[in-house]
Amino acid sequence: MTEPITYTSLVSTFADFLIAAIHTILYERQIYPRTSFLSARKYNFPVRQSRHPKVCTWIADAVAAVEAEMLDCAVERVAVVIFSQQSQPLERFMFDMSRFPVVGKEDITTPIENAVSIVNLEEQFRAVMSKLSVCGSSLKPLPEGCSFTVAIELKDEADAPIGHPQPWIPTQPSLQREICQRDTVDTQVRRGKDLGGVRTTPLRAVDAGDVVFEMWIEEGQAKAT
Repeated sequence: MTEPITYTSLVSTFADFLIAAIHTILYERQIYPRTSFLSARKYNFPVRQSRHPKVCTWIADAVAAVEAEMLDCAVERVAVVIFSQQSQPLERFMFDMSRFPVVGKEDITTPIENAVSIVNLEEQFRAVMSKLSVCGSSLKPLPEGCSFTVAIELKDEADAPIGHPQPWIPTQPSLQREICQRDTVDTQVRRGKDLGGVRTTPLRAVDAGDVVFEMWIEEGQAKAT
């Protein structure tokens, strides 16, 4: 008998997918030498995984921090951001989770009625991995010496992460949204100049029951110059 699907298990399944996706992005965009990756299989699909223990640990820790915020239903988007040696954002691989269900803390372990099966969900993840594995063919090459990080965009009503030590630090101003509320009627949202990029490539939209998200790639202004 299979265990019932809960919001906690859905988030855990998505986090597992996110780890595989990040490794694939690093391989396809050649952030590290391709010889430093080993061949593996995920969702019955051939993938690459970094063999460097520190890289694997960093990714696992970053995704665990994302998972904690997702359990609070606080995450609007997750971004894997690639920077140049001059710390300019070149590409952002976006995971838009704004349509994920919102669940109270007391209900995150409650079984979801008519939930999508894990098998069907993994089929969707396999389709995403297929798209990611060829993303390099539609993107211009990156310069040498690039780095990466994982960032989250919180929902407007979400509280900022608290606690110490804190895994999250504010991103640079050009990648932030700033909400400026003038009065009770007029609210403005000011966008950082690097948000949205100058070129967007859609990757995949997933609609699998309670798991609904979109993926796309943003190429930054610094890459175009």
